[in-house]
Amino acid sequence: MSNTSVHTPSVSILSDFKELTKMRLAISVVFSSVAGYFLGAEVVDFVTVLLLAIGGYFMVGASNAYNQIIERDLDVLMDRTKNRPIPGGRMSVNTAFTIASVFTILGLIVLYIINPKTAMFGAISIFLYVSVYTPLKTRTPLSVFVGAFPGAIPFMLGWVAATNEFSIEPGTLFMIQFFWQFPHFWAIGWWLFDDYKKGGFFMLPTGKRDKGTAVQIILYTIWTILVSLIPVFGVTGKLYLTPVSGVIILMLGLGMLYYAFNLYNKRDAKAAKKLMFASVSYITLLQIVYVLDKFIRGWI
Repeated sequence: MSNTSVHTPSVSILSDFKELTKMRLAISVVFSSVAGYFLGAEVVDFVTVLLLAIGGYFMVGASNAYNQIIERDLDVLMDRTKNRPIPGGRMSVNTAFTIASVFTILGLIVLYIINPKTAMFGAISIFLYVSVYTPLKTRTPLSVFVGAFPGAIPFMLGWVAATNEFSIEPGTLFMIQFFWQFPHFWAIGWWLFDDYKKGGFFMLPTGKRDKGTAVQIILYTIWTILVSLIPVFGVTGKLYLTPVSGVIILMLGLGMLYYAFNLYNKRDAKAAKKLMFASVSYITLLQIVYVLDKFIRGWI
């Protein structure tokens, strides 16, 4: 009797769907959007939260599917991507394009139901990611700068969904996640440098795993911490953070900064991987602290 596990077609299709839409990444983006919504909402409407989550997943899933269609010939060259549905031969380009297109249309419709501004920013995000960021990845390290714009939209998008307004509050949320993108993606670029090189991707600011890149990672980490603390000073409208929460954010930021300096000192893939995980922890915990700070103030 064979001990080999049997994978049914339905399991394989679900697995490929999750891979095509990058489910874990999509869920993290939805988390950011929902956090932004809770910060902006005076009264929480859980129907809107559900629509935001569904619409957000559709848009991120569509972006990732289009990305994999465009990069299919490069994905087959890299170890981390060669088994994706398209390069792995388990899904046709036409099928992936259909999924991406349907997701785009449904995502825009769902976000438009919330309000037109939310749909507009969702459309801008998918356009920048697919039409500008993706083609630039093989041409210039500035692709990370371009990619930081769609990457920073989700946190801000939640506030816009809650208020139907774009002002200093969502602008601040945008800036926090914008600056955070640089140490996060440069850490990934350093960690997976050899694999990215096979596909011809330019992800590091100097093009090398050197001191220059490490210094820039440190500087952008510092900028991320500073921007994250601006709401403590009461200059960002309705977006406010108490000093106690500010101290917590500062401590989280110093933890991330420690790993940035660790990368500078060691300059190896292991240190870069640790920084990548530290950056994910930072932005996730920051959003939780921001939301808890708001609701605890409301209860008191």
